[in-house]
Amino acid sequence: MSKPFVAVLMGSDSDLPTMQSTLDVLKTFNITFEAKVTSAHRTPAATHAYVTDAEARGCKVFICAAGLAAHLAGAVAGITTRPVIGVPVDCGPLQGHDALLSTVMMPGGVPVATVAIGSAGAKNAGYLAAQMLAVGDDAMAAAVKEERAKSAEAVQAKDAALQAKLA
Repeated sequence: MSKPFVAVLMGSDSDLPTMQSTLDVLKTFNITFEAKVTSAHRTPAATHAYVTDAEARGCKVFICAAGLAAHLAGAVAGITTRPVIGVPVDCGPLQGHDALLSTVMMPGGVPVATVAIGSAGAKNAGYLAAQMLAVGDDAMAAAVKEERAKSAEAVQAKDAALQAKLA
């Protein structure tokens, strides 16, 4: 079996600008990942085949981004028992609100962990995947904790700069 990895699935190549922050976060934690464009509606058999194969090869978490009807995360969750994180993409006339509802409204027993609409959600999907992997990996847990501390320090530094400017 190969090294554990995270699969990042996008319903369209137009989702890549949003999902770039997911890939960046995964790289920050040195998490191996695969990225793929596949569709719950247009390529359901290929989506099923990829998810089944990825799980067999060691995929531990699936991150699925889609806009509009946004059924990709739910379709993937119906295939695997691995954690699935859904990222609603902010597109279309409702700017991702339809995607949010499509992603979050799953039937009991087939969960999708849904993050915020758009790039903030995409970034959080990467962090959430790292936290999921950290449950069984002490080194990853330490890296996540260190990254959270760096983030807090950055906020404190910005406040100190503001306070100095106001003084």
